[in-house]
Amino acid sequence: MTQFSRTWWGRRFIRALESFSDQARLGRGRSYASGGRILKFEVAKGQITATVRGSINPYFGVYKEPRYETQIAIAPISTKDWSRIIQHLSSKASLVTKLLLGEVPDNIEESFAAVNKHLLPSTRKDFQTSCSCPDYANPCKHIAGLCYRFAAELDQNPFLLFELRGLSREALQAELAKSPLGKTLSAQLTAEQLEPESTPTYYTELKTVPLKGQTSLKEFWLGQKRLPQTIEVASQTSVPAILVKKQGDFPPFWHKDHSFLEVMEELYQRVRTKNRELI
Repeated sequence: MTQFSRTWWGRRFIRALESFSDQARLGRGRSYASGGRILKFEVAKGQITATVRGSINPYFGVYKEPRYETQIAIAPISTKDWSRIIQHLSSKASLVTKLLLGEVPDNIEESFAAVNKHLLPSTRKDFQTSCSCPDYANPCKHIAGLCYRFAAELDQNPFLLFELRGLSREALQAELAKSPLGKTLSAQLTAEQLEPESTPTYYTELKTVPLKGQTSLKEFWLGQKRLPQTIEVASQTSVPAILVKKQGDFPPFWHKDHSFLEVMEELYQRVRTKNRELI
């Protein structure tokens, strides 16, 4: 599976397929996806369609390579539900940012779950598949191969998932750009990029600033007021039990619910009271 999908959305798509398909057919489907047997691959109007090259099998009287028309459809999401989903997406800056930049965040399903929908297929009911081959099983190896091929396409363009659900990438980003968060981000993305200007030197040019009034050299060097002859040295302040207090209320080694400092203060007070005569 990993050779067909490197992203979380591609792996989730394949996981749904493998949850209800025969493992033997899946193995043949993987060979179809990687063996160049899938022709005229297309994703449009909520459907994945392709022409798949079949196998020559003289045992069954097949002497010429057959071509099968294979189709996968996923139920689209209604316009009303899309409006609610986009409203939820628009309320989170992280989601708006990634979607406008062409990425699909890994927590996007939360916005779909809010309206009891999901972006990625999760069960057999999410797939409507058909193939013109004589195989009675559904999904057959040709359908499985098309699913693996589509998972590889998702790595390059995850917005194909949105198209299968009835909303193009352009329409999604246009709706997100209408939200307050989307307007701010779109303004930054479309802002004019200023080209760096060349300069003959990296150093700041010095400028002459005229002095206010007249200043004598004696006043400049000696000043109007004499400095104090002696300087008072500040006395050092000591904090009692500073090593203990530096640990804070809840140091890493302290696993109790109450404050470490409070316990230590109580301990010090007991020691001081008990040994008052010695002190």
